[in-house]
Amino acid sequence: MSKSHVRTMQKRQLTLLVAFIVGFVTISTAQHKTYAIKNGFGIYGGITQYDILTDNFETQKEDGWMVGASATVDLPHKWYNMSYTIQLAENNVGIAATPLQFGMDEEYLKYKVFTAQIALLMHVKIVQSFLTLDLGPMIQYNSDMEMKDDSKEGFFIKNYENLLAEDITDINNFNVDGAVGLSAGFSHFRIKAQYIYGFTNMLNRLNKDSLDLTGNDGKVKGNQSMLAFTAMITF
Repeated sequence: MSKSHVRTMQKRQLTLLVAFIVGFVTISTAQHKTYAIKNGFGIYGGITQYDILTDNFETQKEDGWMVGASATVDLPHKWYNMSYTIQLAENNVGIAATPLQFGMDEEYLKYKVFTAQIALLMHVKIVQSFLTLDLGPMIQYNSDMEMKDDSKEGFFIKNYENLLAEDITDINNFNVDGAVGLSAGFSHFRIKAQYIYGFTNMLNRLNKDSLDLTGNDGKVKGNQSMLAFTAMITF
């Protein structure tokens, strides 16, 4: 077979390959619709109800506040949307204590906990984008617990003989949470209800301190529990 004939055959094969690729791309393009993916930015604020779930202390839920911002990707061709959020909250929790070592006159001392949370959330469409189920992981930085009334630092924590109110403020500052909730509304305004649970033991640092745990000497363990009710404006 001559070289010219070989070159002719190669050209024909290349032409057929190009024609096949063009035809495949054309068919594939024709079979897929063009969707308008929308990006949005929202700010929100509202109230929180905070607690620490623990068998070591007797706690009481307290109210606080939350503000945040959200970058949302609206995917009209998917059954979900996605968002990246950052939120700041000042939360309060009550812990039972008594003014005397073996006193019966107990009260709930209020502690303040500041939290900063970053989350990646999936928004499952229940009624299109008007009502969604929101869920996803969350990384949290939180402050130590701060007593609202410093004059009660010498109170004795209930269930312990020698543990003082000021002894339990040093808690874990980095925690991993999970969030689940509902969002309802339209393109520029939504209301949100969210529950945030802490997977990590935020009181674990108390086990590393030289604390007198007489009266309840088991491992100190507590998980964050937070409810948030917010309203969001999207731009």
